[in-house]
Amino acid sequence: MQLYTKIMIALIVGVAAGLVANLLDIGSLVAFFVAIGQFGDAWIDLITMVVIPLVVASLVVGTASLGDITKVGRIGGKTVVYYLVTTAIAVSIGLVLSNIFLRGDAGMSAEALEGLRGQYLAEGQSRVAMAEQAPGLVEVLRGIIPRNIVEALANFEMLPILFFSIFFGAALSSVPKETRDPVLRFFDGVNEAAMVMIHWIMALAPYAVFALIAAVIAEFGAEVLGGLLVYSLVVVAGLLLHLIITYGAALRFLAGVKPLDFLKKIRAVQLVAFSTSSSNATLPLTIETAEEEVGISNEVSSFVLPLGATINMDGTALYQAVATMFIATVLVGDLTLAAQFTIVLTATLASIGAAGVPSAGIIILIVVLQQALPPTVDPAAGIALILGVDRILDMCRTALNVTGDLTAAAVVARSEGETLALVQAAGD
Repeated sequence: MQLYTKIMIALIVGVAAGLVANLLDIGSLVAFFVAIGQFGDAWIDLITMVVIPLVVASLVVGTASLGDITKVGRIGGKTVVYYLVTTAIAVSIGLVLSNIFLRGDAGMSAEALEGLRGQYLAEGQSRVAMAEQAPGLVEVLRGIIPRNIVEALANFEMLPILFFSIFFGAALSSVPKETRDPVLRFFDGVNEAAMVMIHWIMALAPYAVFALIAAVIAEFGAEVLGGLLVYSLVVVAGLLLHLIITYGAALRFLAGVKPLDFLKKIRAVQLVAFSTSSSNATLPLTIETAEEEVGISNEVSSFVLPLGATINMDGTALYQAVATMFIATVLVGDLTLAAQFTIVLTATLASIGAAGVPSAGIIILIVVLQQALPPTVDPAAGIALILGVDRILDMCRTALNVTGDLTAAAVVARSEGETLALVQAAGD
């Protein structure tokens, strides 16, 4: 049985089991599913453990293999421009849908509003405190250059790690061949060993997916989801539209592949991203799928995908736009066009600094809220409105994020003259 089929079965069974425990209010079963959720968390830790050696090794080898330094700059420029454009489109889609469906009271009763505030206000305030400690955009950009790469590695600071790996690989490409080759063989060996570890870890994926999904559904269930159904549906509809329209067009016209064929090849990546809510945890499988299933070269995948896991947050940016509009509609009324333009700019730039870990988007959302809402409105109250469904929507937007990363890799690969495996298969 294929990995995708196993993960899908685990996903369906996990959702069903979680709903039974929650809807029937079986306390012991809910507690059991929450407890086994720790296995899923441990699996995320296990796969996250491999991210740093895999990213560093593959990026050093990939950059050094480019040979020409100008090629590094060319691929990097294409990647960043593509990510910024698709993120801005995602935010715009979120705002358009919000203006159509999230007007007035957005379907929220006064009782439901007060209940959500009372239930989640304390945690919402803690998220605001986290956001106040988070660095601003200038600090994020300044922090790309690490003063101590060992410290950056220990703290899992992806942007400095990416910068150092690319810089080191570019320098390595300029040294004599007899000096360069032993270093490249070392990092190539690290990369191969990391891929073997990923194969071992992914054998546990169906069990981890069941544990993660069952825990989330059993804990949150349908009670809170029902009160925020309209908001949740707008977010999901926006994500689907971005997938179909933006990525579909990019795949068809820029990458030269059929979108459905592409999505079939990457479905295991989407399911793992959905279950873990983490682009970074999914990154090893993303790289493997890009190279083995789609046919993207290592020099492109090792550059574009780690960068995408750090700065490409289309799903998160779209969610921020819808969440801001929903919160503003409920708390202060409709936002002006100028305020909505601020959302586009802030969400696009803020998403660059969003880490690829679960619920990082909620912290970036607070930054957007502080720009869009009047100073008299407490961002904690807004976060309290949506915190109950954030985990479910986080899973959906992470699946879109990794899809965007792989789409970008395919587009950049084709722009560099590569012929993808999907294109070859279609030709055959």
